[in-house]
Amino acid sequence: MLSDRQIIAGFRRGDSRVFRQYFYEYCQVAYYLFDKKYELSKKENLDFMSLAHQYALYLMEHDWKPLEDRSPEVSLRTWMVNGFRYIVLDALKWYKREYGSLTFEDYLKSFDTTQDLRLNFNKVMMEICDSAHLDRTSRTILVMLLVEGFKSKEVATQLGLTPSAVSQRYKNLKDTLVIPYFRQYFDMDFDMPEVMDVESAIMPDLTMAHTGTCETPAELRRMPKGIDKPRGFAFTEESTYMEKKRTTPEFIQQLAPGEIFVFGSNLRGMHGGGAAYVAYRKFGAVMGQGVGLQGQSYAIPTMQGGVETIKPYVDEFIAFAREHKDLTFLVTRIGCGIAGFTDEEIAPLFERAHDIDNIILPEGW
Repeated sequence: MLSDRQIIAGFRRGDSRVFRQYFYEYCQVAYYLFDKKYELSKKENLDFMSLAHQYALYLMEHDWKPLEDRSPEVSLRTWMVNGFRYIVLDALKWYKREYGSLTFEDYLKSFDTTQDLRLNFNKVMMEICDSAHLDRTSRTILVMLLVEGFKSKEVATQLGLTPSAVSQRYKNLKDTLVIPYFRQYFDMDFDMPEVMDVESAIMPDLTMAHTGTCETPAELRRMPKGIDKPRGFAFTEESTYMEKKRTTPEFIQQLAPGEIFVFGSNLRGMHGGGAAYVAYRKFGAVMGQGVGLQGQSYAIPTMQGGVETIKPYVDEFIAFAREHKDLTFLVTRIGCGIAGFTDEEIAPLFERAHDIDNIILPEGW
């Protein structure tokens, strides 16, 4: 049994035995988890070896340093599985562009089932029904399918319709009412699952025996150059902290004491997607609270209008950070997800934060 340090050294020198025993085994654990969530094995070009090769190429190009820069409390396997998810996310986004496969139903499958978030989702669905003044049939279809969890055939029986009629009515309601409502009022990133907790997610009796023949690292280096690298798996090296101002890592799994995760939210505090979902699951964000400090996180609303509506909340955050020098605020790329803004639009809002030592901004801001 090799130590994590020895495993990384084996990766770096191209030891085929270490590659087969550890790299592919860890990637298989990751693929198993995400295949259950997204049915990757049923999607074109999202097979295990294709994604593992892409992950290996990225790590090789960075001399495996992303593995060395992990938090000391996190095992190499957990770190690699969480890194693999960015390969999966980029692959799913490509698949969506090519095949249009990610749907609102895909989002619902990965929707958190904890009681608080599910209750808030149900409440929003009822508000959608009320605000749209739906007729009885349309309201019943949405409530039975999305809130109460019935199947289309069961809804059809209840309403005296054919299953086809129910499906057609639901599709129309979903496309013209439900999805636009979520996109307008909530920071919902349909592609982004939570940060994976590997130890609790894997079944205790799961064994990852490798089958088939894996290419060696040398063969991997001969893979075509046109594979996209993941945008999310970037780390700020510890050695650069003393040379230049620290920047927020794109991949945040843990916070040190006194560090605060700053994320983009919506005013109603429904933390159901993207960084808001991570803040809720990992860092103490409170359902129903859309602004300010909550646990080890701080919410800045980004879904209520244009850039000018975000600025007052950013100014309030900067003033808060000035008054709390004992805390370090890690600002994520707020507003640059489903909210639809660009870095060029949001970064200027934080100009006054550049000289505040306890505010850490994303690279390029």
